[in-house]
Amino acid sequence: MPTMTGGQLINYPPNAAFITPSSMPPLSRATPGLPKPPRALWPPLDFTLGALACCGACIFTNPLEVVKTRLQLQGELRARGSYQRHYRGVLQALWVVGRTDGLRGLQKGLTAGLLYQGLMNGVRLGFYSYSEALGLTDVPGGSMVAGALAGALGAFIASPAYLVKTHLQAQTVAAIAVGHQHNHQWSGPPWTLTEQGVSSAFATIYRREGVIGLWRGVNGAVPRVMVGSAAQLATFSSAKQWVAHVQWFSPGSWLIALTAAMVSGVAVAITMTPFDVISTRLYNQPVDELRRGRLYAGFLDCLVKVCRTEGVLGLYKGMGPVFVRLAPHTVLSMLLWDVMRQKALQRCAA
Repeated sequence: MPTMTGGQLINYPPNAAFITPSSMPPLSRATPGLPKPPRALWPPLDFTLGALACCGACIFTNPLEVVKTRLQLQGELRARGSYQRHYRGVLQALWVVGRTDGLRGLQKGLTAGLLYQGLMNGVRLGFYSYSEALGLTDVPGGSMVAGALAGALGAFIASPAYLVKTHLQAQTVAAIAVGHQHNHQWSGPPWTLTEQGVSSAFATIYRREGVIGLWRGVNGAVPRVMVGSAAQLATFSSAKQWVAHVQWFSPGSWLIALTAAMVSGVAVAITMTPFDVISTRLYNQPVDELRRGRLYAGFLDCLVKVCRTEGVLGLYKGMGPVFVRLAPHTVLSMLLWDVMRQKALQRCAA
């Protein structure tokens, strides 16, 4: 899932953890020597903190991402009740994957996932920080628009990593396989399985489909991240300000960010699940000799086919697992980002 951006996290009232120049009361003339806290961190530092926060969250939530991918591919383009259900819920699916693929199978696609998180969030935070420096986020609705555009740019650049991640996480033994199996092969000792699988998958896709093939499914990834980014930006920032205002916790407490992240996780799960299902389907579908998708022609075609064969609820397939994955990922990434940024701002203001 995507992280919070720099400017939104510091949009606090004066007694909160982060203070921006626009939210500070005018300084008294009796205290002319007080330093003014910076509006934003140095952009490369913003990139690094955001990428580290999301990569840290990814390590813990990747098993849930594996389960989410399997559940979204289960029963693809088939009516309810007409297919065998290997996965029946989060806990049962985790148990099935662990029993069949081993504990290592629960971390399938981890390297590609870390690459995706680092690239996507580095670009996203960089673009948003630049928009903030230009003052675009100060206009009504500017933060949401800038966040959506930043998410779209990050999703486009990092799309090849998400493509490989989806292929590897869907790949398993025939007994519990769902969706198309790309069967990427690798060589080397067992402990290099993840890294070798990623490099083999990139090479296979490039040889089969060329450079353009590495961006297959990006038309589903861009709206997915745009919606998720806009929802996260709007809900996390608002929830954080509200929690700080009602003073449930002491000013600067990490529990403020934790509570806001939980609210944000619910909002992101509800708004992004249909786009997440479509994105997973587009990334995992097989291609024909002309390098065209065998199942879907694009985003709208996938949307129509899923609704027609699986019903509207097919777009919310795996809604529970999506939230179970998004909620801890959002909480961990937002909390890590918040704490690291607070420390960095304190050092900059010192």
